[in-house]
Amino acid sequence: MSENRTSGVRRAVRFAGIGAAASVALGLMSTGAANADTFVPLPDGQKAAPSGTVTITRTGEHALISPSLAANGAGRVVWVSGNAVADVAETPEGTVGPNNGAANLPGSNNSSTHGASHLATGYIVGCQVDIASNAISAGVSGGVNLSGGSLGASVGLNLGPGEVKFVEIDSKDILKAGHYSVEYQDAQIQVNGCAGYAQARAYTVVEVIGDHYSKTTLYGQPFSLG
Repeated sequence: MSENRTSGVRRAVRFAGIGAAASVALGLMSTGAANADTFVPLPDGQKAAPSGTVTITRTGEHALISPSLAANGAGRVVWVSGNAVADVAETPEGTVGPNNGAANLPGSNNSSTHGASHLATGYIVGCQVDIASNAISAGVSGGVNLSGGSLGASVGLNLGPGEVKFVEIDSKDILKAGHYSVEYQDAQIQVNGCAGYAQARAYTVVEVIGDHYSKTTLYGQPFSLG
């Protein structure tokens, strides 16, 4: 088993938009804009692949939510922190290169499989959409990459009613079986243009390449951004 750890946001923060998702009423939290910073503790989670070759664990997740300095009700800022761990018991020893999923077919691109197994973690952010597991697409095709990310980097999202976007906080190639950890602290996400309520939830996805290709996704608890 190998030990691979990352502290902070070591790569570019990037996001990819997806089409409008169906609304599912969850009755989570108040939709009114917060008047002061709000600390939101979030529960730990774990999910194992049916094959037992991958186990994803998320711990220490929390968010700090602030209203926009513009005080117009259409903007919010959230700082998110957490630790995502993937224990991978079996994977081909891939190499970084072109997309290469099962039996040389392209991967799903949710975490941009590119010749090696892959761990990615981030947040799904929606405007006037209750983000339930059955209301979001597991895959994202295309999108925009933001370069120059570093520890404390931030990303701004323009969201209209019914829109959902993926914000990737960090990712890591998995070149052999082992224990992989991605930790992030106070990664900033700014939401602009959403006059209604907004929600977010964490995701962590592990894709394993090869003839027995698999994707395992662990979602966090949805939380209100006001």
